[in-house]
Amino acid sequence: MKNIAGINEKNRKLLELLNRFGKNIFSVKDAAKIMDLPIKNTRLYLSYFARRGWLSRVKRGLYIAVPLGTVNPQEYKENPWIVANRVFAPCYIGGWSAAEHWDLTEQIFNSVYVFTSRPFRCKNINIQGTDFVLKFLGENVSNHTKGVWIENVKIQISEPAQTIVDILNDPSAGGGIRNVADIIENYFSSENKNEAKLTDCIKGKGNKTIYKRLGFILEGLDISAAELIKICLKNISRGYSVFDPSIKNKGTYNRRWNLRVNAEIK
Repeated sequence: MKNIAGINEKNRKLLELLNRFGKNIFSVKDAAKIMDLPIKNTRLYLSYFARRGWLSRVKRGLYIAVPLGTVNPQEYKENPWIVANRVFAPCYIGGWSAAEHWDLTEQIFNSVYVFTSRPFRCKNINIQGTDFVLKFLGENVSNHTKGVWIENVKIQISEPAQTIVDILNDPSAGGGIRNVADIIENYFSSENKNEAKLTDCIKGKGNKTIYKRLGFILEGLDISAAELIKICLKNISRGYSVFDPSIKNKGTYNRRWNLRVNAEIK
């Protein structure tokens, strides 16, 4: 590490340790182990380093090392997906964020959608200027995820088929049912299309309303998927389900799909 103005030898060595071993986001406990100091002393050092701009506080109790030469160290931010992976784990990136990653939507979202098995009091949390939207899954974290590497950190993201199922299960995760329909249309015209995996993911979710919404969208957009439509029809449940629960409009009743259609998709 280059010399840093205004820092004594002891603090410089401690900061070197954090930069060397505290890659990406680290907690107070992590730092205490790295610097071989008691927790109380570690908190004081981290707070001091953050005030001087040598560390950046992600949120209470979590920090990242600031690269040397950073013009505005107080404004230095970690990659939002890495933040999500550290703060909300066990979790995976899904919904509209996964749809963006797989090029299934052209719509730009300013927040990151995260499925987590940890309960949080707030569903919308802002960290370092990024809004995170959380969906609690309990212990039922999907197996249909794929690891992607960002700055040497492995991040779990829902596979394309699981992404489709997640946003059909909760259309708000896809930005509303109209955007969900666009994502589905793009999915079926992409190389990611996999009807067998899609069916498997629906079974794993255990919500038969997904069959209703998917079947209705496939027919409504004239998507060629005859066998999948048959599967959807075979598995729909009795009673009417709401097409998009986030819309108050009552809509019309579709007997074929047992859906109360309260939104247009084209």
